[in-house]
Amino acid sequence: MRILITGACGFVGSAVAESLLQRIEGLAVYGIDNLQRPGSELNRARLRQMGVNFIHGDIRAASDFQDLPATDWVIDAAANSSVLAGVRGDASSRQLFEHNLASLVNVLEFCKRHKAGLLLLSTSRVYSIPALTALPLTPMANRFELDCSRPLSHGVSASGIGVEFSTAPPISLYGSTKLASEAIALEYGEAFDFPVWVDRCGVLAGAGQFGTPDQGIFSYWINAHLRRRPMRYIGFDGTGKQVRDALHPGDLAALLDRQIRTERRGGQRVYVAGGGTQNAMSLAQLTAWCDGRFGPHAPESDPQDRPYDVAWMVMDSSDAAADFGWIIESPLCDILRGIACHAEQNPNWLERSGL
Repeated sequence: MRILITGACGFVGSAVAESLLQRIEGLAVYGIDNLQRPGSELNRARLRQMGVNFIHGDIRAASDFQDLPATDWVIDAAANSSVLAGVRGDASSRQLFEHNLASLVNVLEFCKRHKAGLLLLSTSRVYSIPALTALPLTPMANRFELDCSRPLSHGVSASGIGVEFSTAPPISLYGSTKLASEAIALEYGEAFDFPVWVDRCGVLAGAGQFGTPDQGIFSYWINAHLRRRPMRYIGFDGTGKQVRDALHPGDLAALLDRQIRTERRGGQRVYVAGGGTQNAMSLAQLTAWCDGRFGPHAPESDPQDRPYDVAWMVMDSSDAAADFGWIIESPLCDILRGIACHAEQNPNWLERSGL
């Protein structure tokens, strides 16, 4: 079997490549990346050591697909993945759409030409911000909790947010590019008869992630705490009670492996892939974990809300568990310990992440 991974030198792309090579006997992996993000050169060396066939290219350029070898599957892990992209940061709104949406046409044309299946890595940020903001939450001592004693919107339960939760706008410019990508990919698969799976990923986290305040929050927070960098609880009264769940990319690779192996052509094609309630934690709880490992370091309080921030986002992956027998094998405690060990062994990691 041959697989092409776009964005192969990113944290997710490289980690998925490593995991799939361990899982699938005789697998040949090809990876393409434009090496634009700080730190990506480090992963290029790792990929070559694994035996990945690396191609330096930009998926926004159709010509960069011309000489790529035919593959059986494509894993699309290339994206500008910050929810603030196009509004704040180093990418304009036009660049965001070129990165996340226009480039997908080249990927889909490649799949069409070679009858390759597509595994599209989407995001939990396709969900409606007003609907997320309206969730009934109870502020506890150090986190927000979903109040299941009150009426809940369609698509959310005590287990978290499922695939049927509202995607009504606004969802952010970033989220809109990913939601549109889902629709286009599914239409291409239907029109040109190749399989498409869409996985709406929660927060992916693990050792070696290039963390910044806008993405890779678990890695950023642990590295910044260890280095005694200035840190801030932003929004929600500056308390750090906002909650996210974490998923290790090795667990995501296990789901991708099962989707590759299934012969089912119809039925549900969009799934949620997140760490769930068992892997959920607030920033305040993460700070307490870091205090216990590295010694006290208090973040500043900044109650000013930012665009697109939400107080609680925990993913319900029960559909994927039921349909593919998928289980999450990396508990949050192991993910945090892995990041912390890597941070201790790499004192310049934040600088390598572009900070």
